[in-house]
Amino acid sequence: MAENKKEDLRVQRTRQFIRKTFEEMICEMDYEQISIKELAQRAKINRKTFYLHYNTLDDLLLEIQNEMAQNFIKRTQGLERPRDMDKITREFFLCSEELGKVGERITCSGNYKYISRKITNDIMSQTWKTNSQSSTKNPYVQNIIMTYVAQSTLEIYKQWVADGKKIPLENIIKIATQLICNGVNGLST
Repeated sequence: MAENKKEDLRVQRTRQFIRKTFEEMICEMDYEQISIKELAQRAKINRKTFYLHYNTLDDLLLEIQNEMAQNFIKRTQGLERPRDMDKITREFFLCSEELGKVGERITCSGNYKYISRKITNDIMSQTWKTNSQSSTKNPYVQNIIMTYVAQSTLEIYKQWVADGKKIPLENIIKIATQLICNGVNGLST
């Protein structure tokens, strides 16, 4: 029994170290440039050790992506879409900032677009429910609204990051919320 716990701790530590090394590499280079060979060298593990934990780099990236999505879903649990879009938009920006550089790279880098789209789809499918009281009873209308909100929010965030976050966090949240909830006419410039 004690041997199993010891092994479990070693497995956990190895997985954590693989992930930490992978996250460092994501911050330094494009995903397509990362190889299992280099990751193993940097993590000071054998490539076979990597394969004991993950089948591919995509699986490791998917694990991170799923955690990002689940964190946001958890933070916005209980908020109704689209009614609470102001609170949801705020949580998106706060959650994204907490992810730091790794989250930025996964969300904003051109090479990770397919990833951010997957995160968005996961979040939307798990959180947007047709509600009998809602004006979005029609699932096709709901899909249009979901796409507008998700893509608008993501693009505002990406542009903010691309601009070097020159606008303070609270201000970008306010601008994004006004745009998402009220459109351009809701802005008072």
